[in-house]
Amino acid sequence: MNKLHVAVLMGGWSAEREVSLMSGNGVAGALESLGHKVTRIDMDRDVATRLAEVKPDVVFNALHGTPGEDGTVQGMLDLMGLPYTHSGLVTSVIAIDKQLTKQALVPHGIPMPGGRMVQSEELYQHDPLPRPYVLKPVNEGSSVGVAIVTTESNYGNPISREAKGPWQEFEELLAEPFIRGRELTTAVLGDQPMAVTELKPKSGFYDYESKYTDGLTEHVCPADIPDDVADACKRIACEAHRLLGCKGASRSDFRWDDNQGVDGLFLLEVNTQPGMTPLSLVPEQARYIGMSYAELVQKIVEEALVKDSGA
Repeated sequence: MNKLHVAVLMGGWSAEREVSLMSGNGVAGALESLGHKVTRIDMDRDVATRLAEVKPDVVFNALHGTPGEDGTVQGMLDLMGLPYTHSGLVTSVIAIDKQLTKQALVPHGIPMPGGRMVQSEELYQHDPLPRPYVLKPVNEGSSVGVAIVTTESNYGNPISREAKGPWQEFEELLAEPFIRGRELTTAVLGDQPMAVTELKPKSGFYDYESKYTDGLTEHVCPADIPDDVADACKRIACEAHRLLGCKGASRSDFRWDDNQGVDGLFLLEVNTQPGMTPLSLVPEQARYIGMSYAELVQKIVEEALVKDSGA
């Protein structure tokens, strides 16, 4: 591959800023080790001006959350005529919204939890679903703002206005039935699945802190699960990647009720710009299949240069 000038977009102002900075600096270092010229850009409101000044050959989008993962930055880059990594505008708009993702995937047979959107004000009057259930923002990643409401939880019954939780930060939340069991995840690169990892958080819940604090979660790769469940994870992840129109790398997260075999497997969400930090799952799965971090980054950049930016 010819040596390129790559602008790495990172940081920004979402709840996942610090993770994005770790991802971006890791990517930038890998690209430099391969001989590419790299311009690191900590995104602010003048990002378009900065990109116009540096004139990169390609943009590596290492942003997480809004506005870097929801179609906003993708639309800007499309208008500027700059090729960029990962998914395009339409895919990004759909995939970051958990409810839109369900509407796109469930009719095609992808198993996902039921549930409904609720106004946070409703929660102070009654439970939207039988307990236990999960409340989550519709368009945040990295388990930001997720709450599991059980009969034993100290949120109150109904939930108290004073109880700390996502209902204090978001006007609307997605309520889903809680699926007992195990956390599984599968990365897809291009159109090929990588592996299945089981996540075993020591806190009992794979929240933001567990994801990004070394030692708080055990990663088992490959997951010690039956072959038919592993095959189903890979098949569903690839199908979701294809149906949504994902490009580059994506990561599909699952809950698996191991009392029900394959029938207990449910896709929770598809991350179109998965983390690239030292603790991130996509680089870990790449290592398992014999691909170095630098090779993974290079592969993502290569696909960006041939992708349809309108996807």
